[in-house]
Amino acid sequence: MPRTASAPRAIFRHPPRRGGRPGEVPGTLAVDPAAPRSEVRVIAYGPGDDALRELALDRVEQLDALDLAVVWIDVVGLGDEETLRALGQRFKIHPLVLEDVVHVHQRPKLESYSDQYFLVTRSLHPDAGLDTEQISFVFGRGFLITFQERRGDGFEPVRERLRRNQGRVRTLGADYLAYALVDATVDLLFPVLEAYGDRLAALEEAIFAQQAGEALARKLLSLRAELLSLRRVLWPMRDALSALQREESPLIDPTTVPYLRDCVDHLAHVIDMVEHDREAISSMMDANLSMTSYKLNEVMKLLTVIATIFIPLGFVAGLYGMNFDRAAGPWNMPELGWAYGYPFALGVMLTISLGLLAFFHRKGWL
Repeated sequence: MPRTASAPRAIFRHPPRRGGRPGEVPGTLAVDPAAPRSEVRVIAYGPGDDALRELALDRVEQLDALDLAVVWIDVVGLGDEETLRALGQRFKIHPLVLEDVVHVHQRPKLESYSDQYFLVTRSLHPDAGLDTEQISFVFGRGFLITFQERRGDGFEPVRERLRRNQGRVRTLGADYLAYALVDATVDLLFPVLEAYGDRLAALEEAIFAQQAGEALARKLLSLRAELLSLRRVLWPMRDALSALQREESPLIDPTTVPYLRDCVDHLAHVIDMVEHDREAISSMMDANLSMTSYKLNEVMKLLTVIATIFIPLGFVAGLYGMNFDRAAGPWNMPELGWAYGYPFALGVMLTISLGLLAFFHRKGWL
């Protein structure tokens, strides 16, 4: 069977469209049928060494038994409308917030309500390259709710710090916990971007190792498109965190502000890395084009030399290929009757070829 050519993969993709049907009532909780079913994990803690409880939440009423200082509710999977509505009623979450939680193509942002904050960020999924997922934070006095699209996150170091009572996380409020989780998502960016830097270095070596061409250009275009999609995420995310650090609210403890500022600084560093890689890709694309043009020029130069050599040879061959009658007169190609006429013609051709090659070599064209 003949092989069917596969359709070319699009390199540049449009940003995802906003969820929901046109004209839908604002605040409608329209759960995606393909979303994973919600799993709710709870960690409640306080400053004491023994003041920590973990449980899998089956019913919202189980939260009544938790009387510790801070409750972290981690919702993984957004396919359970009943659970989301129950949490929304329990913590008085605005319907527009729940709508943005389930529509997972939100731009990173910060929204302030009377007694809580709503923060949207995007995180790299571990071992998935630049595949990002939306993580939503709703936090107020004594509680934090995180909404994740699917399993697998970078929050495990924070969970271990809570379990072992390391650092300041057990002594501060939900605002500091929100910072710690956002900082963990930012930390995930560094090893991924460092790996991208190594890939770019390998592509740069390939360019200068005379491996420039269409395949290399496609790789560079694909990398640039991925970094562009990441850039669209990072800039609004930095703006949201900068706005959070400037908030003057009883929900944000003054001791948390320096940590938020440090997180913004880390995010700015990540953005600088992305911009550097994008500029490097642009330079490498120019270099790839230059090397490809150079290779093409070398081929054209060789073909031009060959054609130039054969022009006089073709003249000699055409001259002796004319049909003159030697019996008609003494000047009608008398050398055709010469015993050494054929070797003489070949010698003339060889002399012309060697002379042109010597001339080209002297000019530096070979």
